[in-house]
Amino acid sequence: MSVTKAERQQRIVEVVQRRGEARLADLESDVAASAVTLRRDLRELAAHGRISYARGVARVRTRHTLEPSFHEKSQVAMREKALIARAAADLVLDGDAVIIGAGTTTLEFAARLAGKSIQVWTNSILVAEALADAERVDVHLAGGEVRGHTRALVGSRAERFFAGLRAPFAFLSGNGFTVERGLTTPNARVAEVDRAMAASAAEVVALVDHTKMGADSLITTVPTAHLSRIITDDGASQALVERGRRAGLVVDVVGAPERRREPAREGAARRE
Repeated sequence: MSVTKAERQQRIVEVVQRRGEARLADLESDVAASAVTLRRDLRELAAHGRISYARGVARVRTRHTLEPSFHEKSQVAMREKALIARAAADLVLDGDAVIIGAGTTTLEFAARLAGKSIQVWTNSILVAEALADAERVDVHLAGGEVRGHTRALVGSRAERFFAGLRAPFAFLSGNGFTVERGLTTPNARVAEVDRAMAASAAEVVALVDHTKMGADSLITTVPTAHLSRIITDDGASQALVERGRRAGLVVDVVGAPERRREPAREGAARRE
């Protein structure tokens, strides 16, 4: 089966993000391409700011203040996001009220709630649209300023919208997650709304595919100590997964049956 240039380059980026850095010889086996082709790809990816490449070593390029568009993010780790969304939907029971943040993975998650009898509180226009025709879902959409980049509502009205709520779960994503800082984003207005959503939930569940595990951005939205659970995929660094567990998080890894679910923490036991 032939692989397109875009698919090959995306695979290179994913390998580099997962490892932190990769030598040309490593990429030859991981990507199954010749050294000549890989050198050309690496130079092009570096020129577009997606990685750093020098002296035969490709490294993660941390872009603390730049944010990919919703469309760009929707093209990354699509299979993994679908698996994460499915696992997250299993946590939601009929009768629940859930808070859902903006993002490509949270949108995948929301689409899997259409058959449940629940309330959804969100600042995402796309999440609200995905559930608008679900007969048993009551959708509550925040007010505020539309941020076209993420199709989300931000600002003080969006923050006030979540005040006074106490939902069982808030399902959030972000541009990155590290054990040291938690969920992070490059945008201050997004961070404020995410904090308001997190403060309005008994448990905060982070939906983080492997490309975001270990990535860092400018502003912390939800510190690790305030997260209850992370759902990621089996492309994530096992060392990072174990560090998250040692920090007290439940970390569910989807895509690998033997590691798919971890015992719930006290307070989430009714879901397991």
